Amino acid sequence: MIPQTFIQDLLSRVDIVDVVDRHVKLKRAGANFVACCPFHSEKTPSFTVSQTKQFYHCFGCGEHGTAIGFIMEYSGAGFIDAVKELAQSVGMTVPEEARSEQAARRAEEGDDLYGVLLRAAQFYRAQLRDAPHAIAYLKGRGLSGDIAKHFGVGYAPDGWQGLAAVFPDYDAKALLAAGLVKQNEEGRRYDVFRDRIIFPIVDVRGNVIGFGGRVLDKGEPKYLNSPETPVFEKGRELYGLYQARRAIRDAGRVIVVEGYMDVVALAQSGVDYAVATLGTATTPTHVQKLLRQTDEIVFCFDGDDAGRRAAWRALENSLGQLVDGKQLRFLFLPQGEDPDSYVRQQGKEAFEALFGKALPLSQFLLQELAKQSDLSAAEGRANLIHLAKPLLKQIQALGLRLQIVRALAEASRLAPDEVERLCELKSLARRSAPAQPHHNRAPMMSPDKQLLRLLLDQPRLAEKISDEYRLLLDSNPEYQPAAELVSILKNGKLTSAAALLEATRLSKHFELYEKALADTLNDMGDEQAADADLTGILTQLELRHVESEYKRLSAAGVRDDIERQRFLQVSRRLNELKGGTAAHPAASAPGA
Repeated sequence: MIPQTFIQDLLSRVDIVDVVDRHVKLKRAGANFVACCPFHSEKTPSFTVSQTKQFYHCFGCGEHGTAIGFIMEYSGAGFIDAVKELAQSVGMTVPEEARSEQAARRAEEGDDLYGVLLRAAQFYRAQLRDAPHAIAYLKGRGLSGDIAKHFGVGYAPDGWQGLAAVFPDYDAKALLAAGLVKQNEEGRRYDVFRDRIIFPIVDVRGNVIGFGGRVLDKGEPKYLNSPETPVFEKGRELYGLYQARRAIRDAGRVIVVEGYMDVVALAQSGVDYAVATLGTATTPTHVQKLLRQTDEIVFCFDGDDAGRRAAWRALENSLGQLVDGKQLRFLFLPQGEDPDSYVRQQGKEAFEALFGKALPLSQFLLQELAKQSDLSAAEGRANLIHLAKPLLKQIQALGLRLQIVRALAEASRLAPDEVERLCELKSLARRSAPAQPHHNRAPMMSPDKQLLRLLLDQPRLAEKISDEYRLLLDSNPEYQPAAELVSILKNGKLTSAAALLEATRLSKHFELYEKALADTLNDMGDEQAADADLTGILTQLELRHVESEYKRLSAAGVRDDIERQRFLQVSRRLNELKGGTAAHPAASAPGA
């Protein structure tokens, strides 16, 4: 563990402008610096670095982070290695803080999900060294020790409670919460993964968040995944993305396959820019996440009916994420082959040569729709437009949509404007056209998001929020990320927005904070306006709370002097808030 105090000291000494400029030449643009983004192809600079906030953000692909985050993304380094690289650049030595007794106990007892999952991953990895049959299986699949180490591959022993060897308190609550154990009707616990090759699932920050297990011989299910947990959501995560980020940028593409072994086998053969979905169909979030990494996605499926059905689901879930200038393609392997078997038998060059046969999304879409329509008959051509309508309405990439409309028009013997009219695309365009801004005002956002933005833009505002308001924030689910941020700001002396962000790296709200900070990149820091906005947000929050209390007391009725006094207090405060005569909310107690 690296002490948080060291992280804060490091960030106060490094300048993100210098860090980025060593890898990407920056030019000043007003208060910020800009360059063409190193994480996606572009001709017009949209990569922006704020020296004030010590934060970068690309308005093209959405990539953003601190100086530590930049090193992690640019070089593919883990968090610790990124910290060490930055520390060396400013002559600092990274101290390794011994895990405190309390932290060690929390990890053993399972109060820390990330700690529990990391501990389990280390256990599985150690077990592989003493499992000759598992090692023989991996060697038989063509995997080397180096590639197994790169992906952290391990082995779950064939015992009902193997994890008890590493978790003395096998009844710890978070072993269940982490998806490592199950409990039967009699209350007896047992390991989820037994006698399986284990593939740790790692998020983009390098945290172990779950596992995939594959049987060595015959057995069902062939693959077993961790259940969804507070830190693991299958529809958001991709196996191998953490390890493949640098290779994806270098190759200019990412390959999406269906299994862990496919990813590992491809990497063993030098195709190290592959990822896999986690036992679920490709989701819009998967596509969005990958398009932030590269301009080309190649979905690779088996050539059978099941593979084409999976490809169609991927297409449907990609339509809303399409962007002109990005390309999605679909590669179908020869019958009976999967990426693992094909690359082992044919090699890297033969596998990559298949990309030339991959179908662009538009071509695959038109082919599949044409299969369901008799284009020699008027009814069939009308059916083609009927089938295409809901799909076209999802596509926001206007250039691509126009090309597909023209292809549909040719196939259906209609004019392009007739296809657009039948598919209601022109009315859709009018409805979705962005409203013209008035007086350059920022677009409306919810109060909870606005509060996050205020706190990240001007951390000093946390001191203006009373303890009563912190409790009120915490009692409203949508405001809990803001409440956590206020607590961090009040408990630590943070020197910049970047330092604040790094203090939240293990928070479940980290991605939300990153996005909110990115939204503030061009804010000018008007303190008077920020104070007024804070007052307005807290006033509305208290008003909602007091109105709810007033309704509750009114419905229950006044039964004694204490309730009468409380009712009068609430009524008076409600009148003050509605009349605009309330004291500054940060200094007053809600409902007082």
